Amino acid sequence: RSDDGRRRKCCSLREEKALICFKQLLSLKQQEADRVREEELEKLRQFDLDWSFGPCTGISRLQRWERAKLHGLNPPEEIRDLLLQTHADPEYNLGLWSGYPL
Repeated sequence: RSDDGRRRKCCSLREEKALICFKQLLSLKQQEADRVREEELEKLRQFDLDWSFGPCTGISRLQRWERAKLHGLNPPEEIRDLLLQTHADPEYNLGLWSGYPL
């Protein structure tokens, strides 16, 4: 019986350690995802601030990108790709001045 108790205790300790490692791994992955998201949003903010692609008030970032492309202003393809990948997220799609009416 004492062997059974030790085995259960040993297994529960292993399971507890595994759970702690799993939680730490999830935390690290979330931190990495947050870092990547912040870097992406910073690139989009810099796109908003670059007046060489025309004004951005009253339109989405993708609309602005497409308008700049149409007028031969050579907006970064990286921005378009990012916007197409994240089209459902308003934080990505709406520019810095999206809350201001025309």
